[in-house]
Amino acid sequence: MTIFLIIFSAIFFANLPWATNYFLIFFKKPKKNMFLILVELILFYFIFGSFLLLLEKQIIGNTHNQDWEFYAITFCLFLVFSFPGFIYKVIWKK
Repeated sequence: MTIFLIIFSAIFFANLPWATNYFLIFFKKPKKNMFLILVELILFYFIFGSFLLLLEKQIIGNTHNQDWEFYAITFCLFLVFSFPGFIYKVIWKK
């Protein structure tokens, strides 16, 4: 059950930059460009990953060391999760 909560929250965080005109949820921008959205995606990836690392530390007691391949794959998965927001913002041009 917790894995579904983690996946749904990752989908939420991945689509958050596409859904709002606020930069990092707090700063109002009149028009966000693709560069700012990509910066937000990267920052939300690291924020969400840090939260999951803290959660792993609290539940298991230690963290597993990962190589660069793990982070490359999870970032690509985070980008795939942001695809509905991309369709909403860019293709439908809301």
